[in-house]
Amino acid sequence: QVRLVESGGGLVQAGGSLRLSCAASGSGFSLNTMGWYRQAPGKQRELVAHIPTGGITKYADSVKGRFTISRDNAKNTVFLQMNSLKPEDTAVYYCNAEILNEYRTYERLWGQGTQVTVSS
Repeated sequence: QVRLVESGGGLVQAGGSLRLSCAASGSGFSLNTMGWYRQAPGKQRELVAHIPTGGITKYADSVKGRFTISRDNAKNTVFLQMNSLKPEDTAVYYCNAEILNEYRTYERLWGQGTQVTVSS
């Protein structure tokens, strides 16, 4: 079974930075697109950024120029560097990945979520 494990959330003041990490573990799989979503209280989950295996990254307009998504394919890990954080970035951040599993079928996986809180 493939799992996504996130780390790096926390409390930061406005203008500060945080770096989220998400590592995929298991066996017999390959990773396709990986990404980050977030869900603030009372709001729907929304895409923050995603990064295909070898394609163009995509960002939500609200984070362009402040957040950077990257991945280390050798370590099956995706990162989200968040700079110039704003109180409105406060949310639970979820890692997401599309994998080709050992049965040669595609699955979409979610991490457990990590809280990011930005104080004003």
